Amino acid sequence: MGKLRAAVIGVGYLGRFHAQKFAMLDDVELVGVVDASAERAAEVAAEVGARAFTDHREVLPLVDMVSVVVPTQYHFDVARDAFEAGCHVLLEKPVTRTVEEADRLVALAQEKNLIFQVGHLERFNPAILALRGVINNPRFIESHRLAPFKPRGTDVNVVLDLMIHDIDIILSIVGCPIKTVNSVGVPVLSSEVDIANARLQFENGCVANVTASRVSREAMRKVRIFQPDAYISIDYQERKIAIYRKLAGESMIPGLPNITMEQKSFEQSDALLEEVRSFVEVVRTGGRPVVSGEDGRRALEVALQINTRL
Repeated sequence: MGKLRAAVIGVGYLGRFHAQKFAMLDDVELVGVVDASAERAAEVAAEVGARAFTDHREVLPLVDMVSVVVPTQYHFDVARDAFEAGCHVLLEKPVTRTVEEADRLVALAQEKNLIFQVGHLERFNPAILALRGVINNPRFIESHRLAPFKPRGTDVNVVLDLMIHDIDIILSIVGCPIKTVNSVGVPVLSSEVDIANARLQFENGCVANVTASRVSREAMRKVRIFQPDAYISIDYQERKIAIYRKLAGESMIPGLPNITMEQKSFEQSDALLEEVRSFVEVVRTGGRPVVSGEDGRRALEVALQINTRL
């Protein structure tokens, strides 16, 4: 198989980065970029050496795969058109506006035998990748994702904007259906909820306490995982993991448990490049994406459950 032909649909702030990543890959030809703004499409096209389009339907017959980075309200229509044209799809999160739309896209991708990947970027964070083989029957998870206010992204509330990243990670870690959801949230600087907290109880007894804010003074992205044999602390911002384990016997201090600590740190990585590269690889070889359409659908379903209880 020669070079795969790709297009990026929607080249605003994030879509421009998608286009740059596709253009970096030797086994991909970035055929075109699409944006409702002809000026923006032309600007990004010139930057990455591709053709500019204003209608996504014009580029679909020319490519094998697309990255869809349009506002959430257009996700379903654009992804549906791409699948019907025979294109593999990388669709930014949240996957769609409704679970019903997500189900229809999942079914269409299966019917057409096409790859459907959802852009939950944290799955490609090296700290998360390093947890393979470490996570074992978590009982309590606490996550904080706090960010300063930015007008971009306020077309959806903080649950669908930020918290959904941690929802996806937690669902992948626990691997069990949710039993109950409780949540609270308030709008602060936008008309949508800007800070929210959710308590998720899983059928196996695990509980996750999830907080997200886009009106914080400083950024924070941390997850703490408690399980029978360990306590695991993840700091996405500092790219560090700390793993604490209880060993047999007492410590050097009488009466205190014997605790061992392992720390890991990671170099700065390009998670978006790894996400795009993974998508290309799955398109080329087949198999299941790291974050499938079904994964995106599950994260959306939980996020919408949280929204209904805010």
